[in-house]
Amino acid sequence: MNNMNRNKKELPPGQREELLRALKARFEKNMNRHKGLEWAKVQAKLEANAEKMWSFNEMERTGGEPDVVGHDIKTGEYIFYDCSAESPKGRRSVCYDREGQESRKEHKPDNNATDMAAAMGIELLTEEQYRELQKLGSFDTKTSSWLKTPSEIRKLGGAIFADFRYGNVFVYHNGAESYYGARAFRGSLRV
Repeated sequence: MNNMNRNKKELPPGQREELLRALKARFEKNMNRHKGLEWAKVQAKLEANAEKMWSFNEMERTGGEPDVVGHDIKTGEYIFYDCSAESPKGRRSVCYDREGQESRKEHKPDNNATDMAAAMGIELLTEEQYRELQKLGSFDTKTSSWLKTPSEIRKLGGAIFADFRYGNVFVYHNGAESYYGARAFRGSLRV
């Protein structure tokens, strides 16, 4: 992808078509995630929004495997979450946010979850969204994902993450400066 397209956040036509094929295949393979929704209507929304297609491509490129998990009747928007079985590989080993990253004295990671999500044009999943996702399958059975952290926790230096073990969702805390090879973040995007 050349810099001009990256700055405009638009995918070249061939890449857009390839992404639509991947999203359609995932949609059709996982109908339990979006009962009663039609791909043609989802595709029309996607095709009408080039910048969000760029964000979906970033989700896909980093291993998120985005898929439709809902439809907001009030706004008409389709809701997508990262649905990869484990936390997205292209987003692992990151601190929670820039403040956490900068507070590390040594072994600083290359990036952090909140800046990466913002650059991709997506939102970190909240605890509530993460629990909704887990009703659609078993995710993060070997990994974990940073979650959007309430400001009261973040002000005290912490951040929250979650995983799925022993048939349950567990939400934990760490210092925001922490990072692990098996922890990334999951995002959401509405179109």
